[in-house]
Amino acid sequence: MQTDPLPLKVSGLSARYGVVPAINAIDMAVETGQIVTIIGANGAGKSTLIKTICGLVAPTAGRVELFGEDVTGQAPDKLVAKGLSVVPEGRRLFGEMTLLENLEMGAFSRNDAKAVRADLERVLDLFPELRDRLSTQASTFSGGQQQMIAVARALMSAPKMLLLDEPTIGLAPAIVDRIAELVTTIAASGVNILLVEQNAETALDVADYGYILEGGAIVSSDKASILAESEEVQRAYLGI
Repeated sequence: MQTDPLPLKVSGLSARYGVVPAINAIDMAVETGQIVTIIGANGAGKSTLIKTICGLVAPTAGRVELFGEDVTGQAPDKLVAKGLSVVPEGRRLFGEMTLLENLEMGAFSRNDAKAVRADLERVLDLFPELRDRLSTQASTFSGGQQQMIAVARALMSAPKMLLLDEPTIGLAPAIVDRIAELVTTIAASGVNILLVEQNAETALDVADYGYILEGGAIVSSDKASILAESEEVQRAYLGI
């Protein structure tokens, strides 16, 4: 049973763009050691939820707690220092910079140079296909490789809580499988993960627990294995 503060807890979280509601009264949590997924169709509010958690969108109501601390509305750089890191939708790499420079940007808030070098080695061990291309400009990599760089950059901040926003979107099936494998490996290393995905099959396969988001609200939640067997989920999200 969870006794320490939850890595991430969201209570009654709402946000809007102008007068248009985007998410409404979201309650969800990530327990220690978990991969939690939020699945939903395009426009359901998944990315808005991520942006509100990490301080890019100001909430209109509710609370975000990170390891028991109220961090609602705090600036993203403050949250990075508290152990939160985000892999944004669309990767958002620094295209004109090299791979190495992108990874170094992931560690911008750290001043422990020796530990940063050690983490760089660990990240390159996790992504061996990138090791020999550190001086290559980021924009020249394939879409799948750029997604790996985005994940690697996020890991360079030494996060304890990692948010992944649509990491498999637009990728070939083999790369989707590789990303799913990496998510599982990262979680096994002690990083708690919130995975936001349209690809419900992949998300429910790797996750421990899942939430279904529709119209900006949570409409269902359960163990990922149970959601995957639900006829409603299969019909709406798995094409079965």
